[in-house]
Amino acid sequence: MEEKNMQEVMQKAEVLIEALPYIQRFNRKIIVVKYGGSAMVDDDLKKRVIQDVTLLKLVGFKPIIVHGGGKEISRWVGKAGMKPEFVNGLRKTDAATMEIAEMVLGRVNKSLVQMVQELGVNAVGISGKDGGLLKVSKKYSDGQDIGFVGEIKEVDPKVLFDLLEKDFLPIVCPIGLDDAFQTYNINADDAACAIARAVKAEKLAFLTDIEGVYKDPEDRSTLISELSVSEARALIGDGNIGGGMLPKLNNCIDAINNGVSRVHILDGRIAHCLLLEIFTNKGIGTAILGDSEEKFYKEA
Repeated sequence: MEEKNMQEVMQKAEVLIEALPYIQRFNRKIIVVKYGGSAMVDDDLKKRVIQDVTLLKLVGFKPIIVHGGGKEISRWVGKAGMKPEFVNGLRKTDAATMEIAEMVLGRVNKSLVQMVQELGVNAVGISGKDGGLLKVSKKYSDGQDIGFVGEIKEVDPKVLFDLLEKDFLPIVCPIGLDDAFQTYNINADDAACAIARAVKAEKLAFLTDIEGVYKDPEDRSTLISELSVSEARALIGDGNIGGGMLPKLNNCIDAINNGVSRVHILDGRIAHCLLLEIFTNKGIGTAILGDSEEKFYKEA
C-alpha cells in the first residue's frame, strides 16, 4: 500500500480509537437532540444531522429527536396570506396559526422519519399529544395573551420509553394538550429540555445557529468548551449572556439540575457537529455540566 494511502487509513483508525471511550461510556444511554435552526432548512445539513443521529443509534446510544419548525411555519403562514405576529420574541398563535403550525410540524416530523428510515433505522414520529406526553397550560408573555402557546407543566415519558425499548428512534414535534384537551404550540427548546429531564437523559444537545457560549460575545476566540453550572450562572449574572442564548442557557442549567448529565450547545451549520462534539476529545461547541462533574474533554 502506498505511504499516502496508509496514512489515510491510519488516520481513520485513530479517529475510531478516539471515539471508543465515548461509545463505551454512553452505550445504552439516552441522548435528546433538539433539532432546529439552519440545519432544518438546508437539505445537505439536514441529511448530515440525520446521519449523525442514526449513527448514534447504531453504535448503541438511545437518541430522541425533538424538532422545531418556526421558519417553515412562518413560510406557510405567509403563503396563507397571514402576517406572523410576535410578542416579546414569541410567536402569537391564534386559532388559524395553530392549525397551520400543527400541519407544518406534522409534515416536518414525517419527513424526518422518512430520512431515518432510508438509513435503515426504524423511527416513529409523534407529537406531545400522543400518549399524554406533553401536558401544558396557557403561556403568557409578561402578562400578554399570545394565543395557543403552551407552558409545559407535566411530561409523561411512558410512550418514549416504550418506543426505545422496542428499538425505535422517537421523533417528537412540540405540540401539547391542556386539561381541556385544547391544542397548544410549544417552544421546541422548552420541549426538549422537559423531555430530557423526564427521561433522565445522559445528554441533551441543542443544534443552533451559533458556535456555542462565549466569555465575550464580541470575541469569537473566547468560545468556552466546557462550562459548569456555577460558571454559567456567573456569566448570566455578569450580563455577558443575552438575546436567544439567555433562555437557552437557563434551560441548560435547569436540565442539569434535574438529572441530565451534560448539555451541549452546538452550531448546527457545521456538518456532523454532533459526532464532532460527542466523539472527539476537544469537541466543537460548549458542554454544560454539573459542578461536581469532572471535565471530560482533555485539552490538547
